[in-house]
Amino acid sequence: MLKKRSDRFSRFFQPVLDALGELGGSGTPSEVKKYVLNAYQLSAEERDRVLPSGTNAVENEIAWARDYLRRAGFIDGSTSGVWTITREGRQAKLSTDSAYELKSRLNRERTAERKGVNQPETVTSIPSDEADTVFDTLEEEVISVLRELSPSGFERFCKRLLRESGFVEVEVTGKSGDGGIDGVGVLRINELVSFRVLFQCKRYQGAVGSKEIRDFRGSMTGRTDKGIFITTGSFTSASEQEANRDGAPPIELVDADRLVTLMKRLNIGLTEKTVHVLDREFFEEFRQ
Repeated sequence: MLKKRSDRFSRFFQPVLDALGELGGSGTPSEVKKYVLNAYQLSAEERDRVLPSGTNAVENEIAWARDYLRRAGFIDGSTSGVWTITREGRQAKLSTDSAYELKSRLNRERTAERKGVNQPETVTSIPSDEADTVFDTLEEEVISVLRELSPSGFERFCKRLLRESGFVEVEVTGKSGDGGIDGVGVLRINELVSFRVLFQCKRYQGAVGSKEIRDFRGSMTGRTDKGIFITTGSFTSASEQEANRDGAPPIELVDADRLVTLMKRLNIGLTEKTVHVLDREFFEEFRQ
């Protein structure tokens, strides 16, 4: 009888599979994270815990879970930025023990591959809380580049992003003492309807808290009813609640994941390349 075991990575194996199932078979990292946080009622303290690297701990653990599930064949990771559950993943029902055993087996296999020897009997060490974040290589590289920009350079980048997204009359204010307002733009819904939007853009490495959202909203008062907060980091659960608080002007939150998704869709700073892979199964019917 196995002793019930769990750690901060294997505990998210089944939740990630459940999330993809509920999302219709596929989802972005942010969609999966949102489902897991809501469905499994993690405490605010646990949701907002940040690693020394500045990465949100839960996002890190969910990303590691995805990496293990991909190696196990439960998730198809061939499409960048989209996690898709496989047939094996839909059929999987991982208990606490079986998830832990799966992770341990994959660790042993990876160690054996690296050493070029037969699979060892002992379980290799598992990732610690300070383990590197598992991101798609492209996302990691893009966010790293954005964080290296100067403050004014990142503001100009956000200006370009909003213009490409359909905003007009976009201006970067850059005024000190303006309550964190970095710029303004106008979004035209149609020929008759448009509204003014204020935006703030910060090259954060950690998480933006609720105080920053409240301060931003305070600066918006009397000037507009809509704001956008763009960051290379993430947002705490409290900041997300504050951004959508009833009775207050809504603030759209754009975190690192959503930022890269926008860049991909708009082809800003990224060059799309098509790679062809031979589909051998396609030719099976012609062999007879």
